[in-house]
Amino acid sequence: MTSQNSNSRHKLARLSRPDLDSLIAAVEVEFVKLSECVVSRGWRLTLPATDAAAIHYNIAGTGRMIVGGQPPIELAPHTLIVVPPGRHFCLEVPPDRQPSSPLNTLEGHLKTFAPGAVRRFVAGDDAAPLIMICGYFRASYGASIDLFGALSSEVVERFAESDQLDQRLKAALAELVAQEVGAGAMTAALMKQVLITLLRRSLISTNLWVEQLSVLADPQIARALAQMVTKPGADHSVQNLAETAGLSRSAFMARFTAVIGKSPMMALRDLRMRQAVILLTVGALSLDQIADTVGYGSRSGFLRAFRKVHGSDPSAYRAARWPEGDEPTRGGASPSATDCGT
Repeated sequence: MTSQNSNSRHKLARLSRPDLDSLIAAVEVEFVKLSECVVSRGWRLTLPATDAAAIHYNIAGTGRMIVGGQPPIELAPHTLIVVPPGRHFCLEVPPDRQPSSPLNTLEGHLKTFAPGAVRRFVAGDDAAPLIMICGYFRASYGASIDLFGALSSEVVERFAESDQLDQRLKAALAELVAQEVGAGAMTAALMKQVLITLLRRSLISTNLWVEQLSVLADPQIARALAQMVTKPGADHSVQNLAETAGLSRSAFMARFTAVIGKSPMMALRDLRMRQAVILLTVGALSLDQIADTVGYGSRSGFLRAFRKVHGSDPSAYRAARWPEGDEPTRGGASPSATDCGT
């Protein structure tokens, strides 16, 4: 196995349950694609790297996964692996006899699928001992706080049948096959359930992957971030966030930027703009009301921040998502208050 091996001598920093609960509730999961991988004995399936993190779950059988030329990861039922973005990998099932014999290989990147078709890779005769479901996703807070962005090696965790991860992933595949209204949203919701199960494990796991997730790596910074994601519109400042983290202002600034990849106020802006998009898309508030709700004392400051993050005015963003005549009734402001204008 890789560096994910348990190490009882290494003491991992732990988030509090309330902070982890807040971070789990606020994480936004974007489903990218889902595949079923079936590998027969004596075969190898290779798949290329993608720019999204990948989560792989072993439904049945045994075999091994090799990620980017690293030592093999042994696969047993209910093994879950998260592969960082940009890593190619292969799945192998050696033959019963002469396990060192050359394997037949299916190059996954050569296979094409019809638009909308479920991606199913079958290496061998389909009477396979190894069946895996592979999902590609992004999990983030705001525009650029990626939960798995700092992941440098694979996450490997063993689960039990009672955790029902296989049922959730099979349900996600069924959604894609059925193509009912809302299939994309349902699949993303099921993927989030799988990730929540993994993040819960971070409270007790002794595997070192916990330290690779930037949001989980520093409990003091995570405590401040939990306040930000829970109440993005509150009157946050660097000073009061530092006090929440139990750090000096300078130490908080340095550690937050190192862990999250941007300054506290830049991260807060992204979180507020995510909330603004939700309010623009599903609500009936005027722009002035939205600006106030997400923590901006002036309309002009809100407009500048929105343009910076999303590249358009809020009114144009809203209009693009509501066909003419279908907009929600907006209360609490005159028509001019809902128009970006000047």
